[in-house]
Amino acid sequence: MAPNILHLPNGQTISVSSVFGGLYFKNNELSTHHQSHMPPGWTIVLHSEDDEEENAKNLPAQQNPDEDDNIYTQTASSHIHRYRKPTLHNDAVFISSISNPSNNDFKPAVSQTRSIAMMLWATLWWYFHQPMPALQSPFPAQSPEAGRPKEEWRIRIKREGIFKAKHLLPKLERMGLVATDGSSVGVEDEKHNKAWDRIFVSQRAFWQIDPRIYLFTLSPTHSSPMMPSTPHSSRPSSPSRGETNTGNPGPPGSRPTSVSADTGLWSPAMEMGPFASSSHLPTYYPPHPAQYISTNGIRHPLRPKPPRQGETIYTRYVPSLGQYISLRVASLSQDPIPYRGPTGSPYGAGMTYSTNSSGQTPAITPPGQSTPQPSFLPPQSAVRTALHSPPLPSQMAYIPSSDLTVLNKWHNDPRVAAFWGESGPISRTEKFLHIGLSSKHSFPILGCFDGKPFGYFELYWVKEDRLGPLIDRGRAGDWDRGIHALVGEQEFRGPHRVEVWLSALVHYLWLQDARTERIWCEPRIDNTKFIEYLKQVGFRQEGEVTFPYKQSALMTISRDTWIAPAL
Repeated sequence: MAPNILHLPNGQTISVSSVFGGLYFKNNELSTHHQSHMPPGWTIVLHSEDDEEENAKNLPAQQNPDEDDNIYTQTASSHIHRYRKPTLHNDAVFISSISNPSNNDFKPAVSQTRSIAMMLWATLWWYFHQPMPALQSPFPAQSPEAGRPKEEWRIRIKREGIFKAKHLLPKLERMGLVATDGSSVGVEDEKHNKAWDRIFVSQRAFWQIDPRIYLFTLSPTHSSPMMPSTPHSSRPSSPSRGETNTGNPGPPGSRPTSVSADTGLWSPAMEMGPFASSSHLPTYYPPHPAQYISTNGIRHPLRPKPPRQGETIYTRYVPSLGQYISLRVASLSQDPIPYRGPTGSPYGAGMTYSTNSSGQTPAITPPGQSTPQPSFLPPQSAVRTALHSPPLPSQMAYIPSSDLTVLNKWHNDPRVAAFWGESGPISRTEKFLHIGLSSKHSFPILGCFDGKPFGYFELYWVKEDRLGPLIDRGRAGDWDRGIHALVGEQEFRGPHRVEVWLSALVHYLWLQDARTERIWCEPRIDNTKFIEYLKQVGFRQEGEVTFPYKQSALMTISRDTWIAPAL
């Protein structure tokens, strides 16, 4: 059986394979990255709990459940069976065991709770990448499907295994990773408080959790004999002490050098990645407290300083594309901004991939093996292999250029010039970008697929933007954000690409400040194709707005109606 590969936002990959009684998550970076370790692995137990009435409907007439599939019956009204596919709210999970690295190699996590939270977060990242179950309730049956009430997709966290620890679930709840519907203090003592038996995580809430809170690394000990290219001897292969991280031989016992810049991981050695931390601690910081100032007579919060030029602010693997999407701040530098982050790299020689009927779920098969991926595992990422599949356009010879050169090329594309009106020499583009980087209420960014720029975007605070005074008083909230968009590369156009990058922009803005409740976009009214794309990702049109130079559709999306980014 080929293991499922889980891609984390910081570039780390985890193999997910079935084991007796559950699933095993194995960190693939043990053998390649000396300073970028999660725990080596952990095992989860995942099952579904159905009501007897619902379970009876799913069984063939006059047929009892398979004894091997019927794990146990919890109560007279509950039937627990092996997990097959996601359900709206009947799935339950707990971590049953953890494999920790040797204390001779890595210092124990400063906070064991944070380490467990990281493992649970990665497990949920895996779970919520699975095909979404239908959100419509089957009841009332007489209602048409489109008119049935919608429900939240939730997974329950069982107070079993690792989670039996007395204070662990309360700590995870205070961290915001899990939730409970028991919002009262309760009259029972903490050990018998029933609220901790009703812990869950919803899909909507999970995708609004900033990954930087939970993705951090274990700090290696100074005396560790481990080399970056080989794991500890207690794991699959023995260490090779005569090699450095670059593969050059070195004297026995020599200290390894830092991780090279081309590792494809936002590791502590990286200076420009959103997960880079030399302290091996989470890189998330809460938003600034509100301080109010006035701009042109408009009272608004003092805005935080944007990230620096060239800094990557968002990255995420997109399984349906087999590529990483990333967002970084534009730069006035005359030199290209190097991309040192993760890419959707091949899995190695001899691996092939096939696509299912929907065209989005490849099944990976190693050489000499024809067994398909089990159906209960989530969709496999699109694997690109130079030996067995033609390269994507973005894989072909790409010569990086400066942001000014790239943006000037896009501005002079007749399709782009028709809406942006910024065609001209590179000096005009330089002035345009200089204005964008000098703004106090917005900043320019470039979107990239596997490091190759495809579009230019501006993220702005609506209240003090030119849009703010043109909409009805009070409609623009203190923390509302807005988006201007330009896609310059032809190869990255198309409905699915638009859905991916639009939802990534919205996702980033939700993560950046939890007080942002609404995002605005004001495309020109004749840009009907883009308006339809906006509607497809959840925006709705609230009317029109008149600028001195254009008539625009007023498009908005609210946090409470947004579900998840496009996968």
